This record gives sequence, C-alpha cells and structure tokens, in this order.
Amino acid sequence: MNQSAVPAVSPDTLEVVPLGGLGEFGMNMMALSWQDTTILVDAGVMFPEPDQLGVDLIIPDLTYLESRRSQVRALILTHGHEDHIGAVPHVLPLFDGPVYGTAMTLALVEPKLEEHAIDAGDRLKTVQPRDVVTVGPFSIEFIRVTHSMPDCVALAITTPVGIVVHTGDFKIDQTPIDGEHFDLHRFAELGQRGVLALFADSTNIDRKGFTGPEIEVIDAFEELFTSTHGKLVVATFSSSIYRMQILVDLAVQFERRVAFIGRSMVRNADIAQRLGFLRVPAGVQIRDADVPNHASQDVLCITTGSQGEPQAALPRISIDDHRFVRLGPDDTVVFSARPIPGNEKAIARATSHIARRGADVVTEAVKHVHVSGHGSAEELKLVLSLVRPRYFVPVHGEYRHLAQHAREARRVMAGAGTALQVLLAENGDVIQFDAQGARIAGKAPAGRVLIDVTRIGEVGDEVLRDRRHIAGDGVVVAVVAISRQTGALAAEPEMVARGFVVAESEAASIFGDASAVVADCIAASSLEERTDQGLMTEKLRVELRRFFKKRSGRRPLVLPVLMEI
Repeated sequence: MNQSAVPAVSPDTLEVVPLGGLGEFGMNMMALSWQDTTILVDAGVMFPEPDQLGVDLIIPDLTYLESRRSQVRALILTHGHEDHIGAVPHVLPLFDGPVYGTAMTLALVEPKLEEHAIDAGDRLKTVQPRDVVTVGPFSIEFIRVTHSMPDCVALAITTPVGIVVHTGDFKIDQTPIDGEHFDLHRFAELGQRGVLALFADSTNIDRKGFTGPEIEVIDAFEELFTSTHGKLVVATFSSSIYRMQILVDLAVQFERRVAFIGRSMVRNADIAQRLGFLRVPAGVQIRDADVPNHASQDVLCITTGSQGEPQAALPRISIDDHRFVRLGPDDTVVFSARPIPGNEKAIARATSHIARRGADVVTEAVKHVHVSGHGSAEELKLVLSLVRPRYFVPVHGEYRHLAQHAREARRVMAGAGTALQVLLAENGDVIQFDAQGARIAGKAPAGRVLIDVTRIGEVGDEVLRDRRHIAGDGVVVAVVAISRQTGALAAEPEMVARGFVVAESEAASIFGDASAVVADCIAASSLEERTDQGLMTEKLRVELRRFFKKRSGRRPLVLPVLMEI
C-alpha cells in the first residue's frame, strides 16, 4: 500500500486515476480530477480468495480519496452489480456530494446503506439515459447500454480538454428482454464530434465473435421445463433480473409456481418488481415456506448459490439444511451462471451433494443455460470504431485482457486518420490529459482493504497472517496464574490446544514439558519482568514457540494468558 503524498492537480490538466478494476476483475473505481474538483465513477468490491480467511469483501484503498476529501464532489454509478456499487457505503462518508445512478442502481444501493446505518438523505439522485448533469467543470451524460441486468449506462464526460467516454460493463444485445436497446447512435454521434479518450470494458476480449443475447437461453430452459418431472431449481446471480424474467415467463407457460429463495434473491426480485423491471403475474409467485404445499412438478425455485457459497440457498438445499426446500430423485438443479475463478471446488462440492439427493444437475457445459453479460471481441471492436478516440485506456480485466484489448484497438484504428495512442494503465497510475497530449505521469496510493463484515471493519495483514497460521498449525493457549505481589507461579500452568495435532501417546508429555518451560521461564525472570505483564507475555510466547517447533516440528499460534492473583 503506497502512502506517498498526493500532489495537487496541475492547472489545465485532466487527471484520471483508476483505483480498482485494472489488472483484476471487480473492485471497479476511478477518479477524475480537474483543478479542485474530483468526481468518482463507480465504487465496487471484489470477493476474497479461499486463503483470505474470514475476509468477506475487498474494497479499494481509499487513501487517495481521503487526501482529496474536500474536492470530491460526486459519485457516478454505471449499474448495480456488486463490483461497481459494493463499496458505496465505505465511500459515501468521505464526501458530501450527490450519488448519481439509474433507478435500479440506486434501489440496490439503498439496502447497503441501511445495513451500514448510513442516512443518505437526499444525496441519491436518479437519472435516466440521455440525461445530463453538471458537476463543477464536468458535464456527465448517461448513455443506455445493454448488460445482464436492467438500467445500465455508459458515461460521456465532457471536460475542459475534451470528451471522455466510459463504457461501464456492456454487451450489444439487439433483442433485449426489456426492449431497451444499446444506444449505438449516441456512441456514433460522439465519435463524429471527437472523443478525447475511451475507457472500455475488457472482460471478454479473449472471446471471439459476439456474445449471445439473453433470449438465447430460452431454448435450453424450455427443454428443461418439458423434461423435468419434479422441482426445477435454478441457481443464478441475484442481480440477473433478465434471467429471472425469462424463467418467470416459462413458469407461466408451463404452469409452475415461482419461489425466489435466498435473502438477496428475494430482495432484488422485490425491488425489480416494484420498479417494473420484473413482471410476475398475480398468483404465480409463492413464498419459500409454501414450496412443500405444492406438488414438485408445479414448482420452480430461483435461488442464490450459483458459486457454491456455503451460506447461500442452493448449497444449504444441497445438504438438506433448508427449512422448506428438499431435493428428490425427480428434481433438476441448474447452475445458470459462469463459475467465478476460484469457486470451482465449492461448486463441485455442492454438485456432489445434489447428486447424493438423487437430483439431476445441469451446467453451462451440458446445456446452453447461461450467456455472458459482457461483449466479446467483435462488440468491443464495434464500440472502438464508432467512438474513434484519440486515446484508449482498456479497463475491467486482468492485465492480459487489457493488453489484448490494446492490441485489438490498434488494429481497429490502424486505418483511421489519426493514430490511436494506447495507455496501458494499472491501479494507481496517474493518467494526465492536457494540451500537449496524454501520459502516465506517476503513481497515486492504491491497493486493497480487506473487510470482515461481521465486525464492519478492516482486516489487517497481520490478522490475515494469524488466521492462516491457525489454519495450518493450530493454536495453543497457555493459561498462567501468577502472584500479583511476587510474580511467582500461583498454580501449575494449563495448556489448551485447538487444531494443534500431535500423536496421542506424546500429547501428555509435550504439554507437561510445555508447562515446565513456562515455570522455568518465570523462575529465571527478574521480579521486574515477572510483574510487567506485557513483557512476561512476550517472553513466554517466544519460549513456547521455540519449544513446540523443536518438539513437534509445527509452529502453532501461541497465546499466553497471564492472570494475576
């Protein structure tokens, strides 16, 4: 984590600093500054790796924003996925300005703020595509794009040095479920006016051709509705409102009742229905508690847990741990989502549990039950050819995706009148645009902050290190009672071990000798040391660590507990 001082923005210079989302999937966040005004684009999270024990969320390091606290004037949101809005509760207290987003996006933000006891007051400002808002020297236009959820927008930000286009996440779906088409015309108009810089989604640059439309999954699901004689259980992301709509429409066609299962699934379905983005005919939706009251062949369950998350609905259903939903031999379970890298083992575990229940499992590899929400290579090229920017910055992806997008951009623009300059940036790079051109001019503080939501706080490196330590070698607590006056032992030290494995025949001997090590350490210490609890605790920790390493070959986390009597 770089804690260097943040320099002031030079006059007549646009400064763009990506704080997350470059070189990784998730945690998307970018700051644009002109003189004393800074605006933010998105504030997302990413989810932890399996070895990041006890970590629930990862957000960008906000040091850069804290240094500009008085200059941050607004937060602009492109859409409502977690990797774009999940960090809003952590960012909102750092500035006093408005948060602009479409109705669906802000509706998904509101419960997050409530969970953090944040009263946004009138700061949440709803916008629609083609709306324009002004923040200091910036004029921000919202442009309709299609994605895997409704109400998504790209941004055209007019700055004193030119127009900056930020695509957000997108694919070009020409048969959108809600009839709201990608605004290709506006992208073309901007290209004709002249665009200074394009910041474009790189997620699927390594996929050839075009990404399929959302309706492409209908045929596969029709087959499943026809062939499934019991319950049909579909796991997908709780933000996949279009997928929900397809499933609800098919449930109506095949005369099944629909139950939304999982807290976030129920909440998002309610929000989408309230805003008119999800249409469920009267009498079709039932509660999860009502599932046992209907014949299995009359029920469709749409659940969370497509990534095998232990506390989500589907993994609980798979081990018969759900109060109302049980799987049987005639049931079919569908994973209607792409596995996020790192989640393969969790998904495989859930799949095996489902197989034990006798249910059939269908994944993307078996039937075409999922399409991506991100544009493939030809769609990304199309946007480039419409916008025709002077400078191009690929965003949203690992470095290999950004580099491949840069190569494709040079090919697309090879025949254009002006040469395209590509800026391959990473998180924290300070990208400057002025009358002389564009360049990466330095580094701002950037990094990651690990969040344990049960504590509503950060998880430091040392905490994560201790958790890994305990997971590998266990923990030994040495309970030591000493005299308050003399510091001498008042009773024999007691050793309490958890997760520290030694042969049963050796355990008594090792722990007995460990008690002797404690006694010897205290006896060899001066009165001043014995009556200094902090000093004595550290001495015992060092001695016991050395002892356990020598006797067992392991390094358990040693926690001496001194009690004065």
